Amino acid sequence: MKAMEHLKTITHHRYLVRQHCFRVGLYWQGLTHDLSKFSPTEFLVGAKYFQGDRSPNNAEREDKGYSSSWLHHKGRNKHHFEYWIDYSRGQDRLLGGMKMPVRFVAEMFMDRIAACKTYQKDKYTDASPWKYHLQSRLVHEIMHIDSLKLLEHFLKMLAECGEDVTFAYVKKYLKLERKHARKQFIENHIKGRKRKK
Repeated sequence: MKAMEHLKTITHHRYLVRQHCFRVGLYWQGLTHDLSKFSPTEFLVGAKYFQGDRSPNNAEREDKGYSSSWLHHKGRNKHHFEYWIDYSRGQDRLLGGMKMPVRFVAEMFMDRIAACKTYQKDKYTDASPWKYHLQSRLVHEIMHIDSLKLLEHFLKMLAECGEDVTFAYVKKYLKLERKHARKQFIENHIKGRKRKK
């Protein structure tokens, strides 16, 4: 019974993320979001620790002291800031958050919205993802400052302006980002050709 409930939950969550991602032009990310949750490593743990009102990973962590499902998940899904933790370039060589590509910050934003909608159900408001974010101390300590600022910008805008305005903004932001990347690629290509001559 728990396995079926867990399957319904992750399927519903993926459906919401897909809807949201499509609204901002992230079609591939919407289609492939969280596919690792169907792997045995993640699905069996999710079914065992399913509660319906929070992530099963938290329950596994409380029971075992770590979450094998989460360790598997964060290493395969680029929309989690933990995927981007690496050694810094400085002499101290400490672990820290690397700057995330904007499209993955946007997917993380959609993931937060969908998670709050999935677990809070009727209690969800456009401010829910922002309130949840404020409780996440780890994010503030480890996530790259530029990625954190962008995520917080999206979350605050959602809380203040609602989905329609915020999603339209994110879509435009992503287009500008891609346009800049294309321009940079062309400029680098031209510079490379000049050096070869």
